[in-house]
Amino acid sequence: MLLFQRPVKRLNLGLVLDLKKKRKTSKREYAHVHDVQIMWERGSIVGKGEDRKMRETGGMPALNVFKQRLALHSTQPLTGFTRTGYCEAPISDAGNHSVAGILTNEFLDFSASRGNDLRRAGLTEGCKWCLCVKRWKEAFDARTGADDRKVPRVVLKATNSRALEEVKMEDLKGFAVEDGM
Repeated sequence: MLLFQRPVKRLNLGLVLDLKKKRKTSKREYAHVHDVQIMWERGSIVGKGEDRKMRETGGMPALNVFKQRLALHSTQPLTGFTRTGYCEAPISDAGNHSVAGILTNEFLDFSASRGNDLRRAGLTEGCKWCLCVKRWKEAFDARTGADDRKVPRVVLKATNSRALEEVKMEDLKGFAVEDGM
């Protein structure tokens, strides 16, 4: 806010003329904010040094199915609803991409037959990808046996706890792999 103690004359151009000093000054002063860093991540504003693994809900870190900190799933390809490499599933993720799966050709065919051709995104057998829990469950329900390759293997440490909203832990464990290999 500018305070003038001298008489001023307002001009049509939005400038203020100080009559005693005969100088033009801008009508508004703007704050200089070049030294402020604001980042928008996963539905919240996070400052420098704060935890970058925050969920959209309540500022809590994303947890896996063991209620531990969510493990990185893949950066090649970069996966996850938020494209961070983690299977984060914020509330804004209506598809609930919480299952850390390892793709097979059989699952890719199954998903394409349901209208989601993941190959068009460049995915191939062996890629690690955060899957919609409902699609993983569809494949699980359509399986023909315990070793059916239609159901992707699951990395439990990288699978978001939100997966348990749709599937049972014992079902995930039945298709789990050790340490994502």
